[in-house]
Amino acid sequence: MGHLKQRNLVTATERLRDQVAHALRAALISGELRPGQVYSAPVLAEDFGISATPVREAMLDLAREGLVEPVRNKGFRVTEVNERDLDQYTEIRLLIEVPTVRRIVGTAPREELEALRPVAEEIVRAARDHDLIGYLEADRRFHLTLLALSGNERLVETVSDLRKRSRLYGLDALAERGELIPSAEEHLELLDLMLAGDAEGAEACMARHLGHVRSLWATEEGAGR
Repeated sequence: MGHLKQRNLVTATERLRDQVAHALRAALISGELRPGQVYSAPVLAEDFGISATPVREAMLDLAREGLVEPVRNKGFRVTEVNERDLDQYTEIRLLIEVPTVRRIVGTAPREELEALRPVAEEIVRAARDHDLIGYLEADRRFHLTLLALSGNERLVETVSDLRKRSRLYGLDALAERGELIPSAEEHLELLDLMLAGDAEGAEACMARHLGHVRSLWATEEGAGR
């Protein structure tokens, strides 16, 4: 016992499995659950004060997202991402997202771009409030919804998978230092450039944004060594 802070999992609208998965994602992001460590469903269930079954089901959901991996007869290991992996994931995202954004500037209806503004504002607000789950969820929705305007579903699926594999652990330290805010604000800058029809500027902004995200990964990875 003692892996996780006490969390209230009782709500009327969510399945217990979903509540546990949400709490485990929060623990991964905060650094309570550490990369490379193996955690058993029964022990985590004791921390939550529930049976092991919904915890095991939630861990299987996280395994499908690439956040943990099953370890036979032991539990689940939190997956580790090294510097080489992060560099390669970022390179692929640059090759996909930068030219796609440029193309979208000339094809996406203005109202569909405008519809992304509340999401961009939500990202900034979550960064300022240190709401890490909200930050990541809004960031995911912004990027994938924007890319969906290209009309290429496989492209969106590919980027979604890359995002899951390159998930940063220990985001709370970056949030406490205010280092997520500049990256969050780049979503509004990108949207303004696209709405202005500045394809070249939007392309440069997306490239800078992805490079900025990678530098945040490097800062936190380095701090953890």
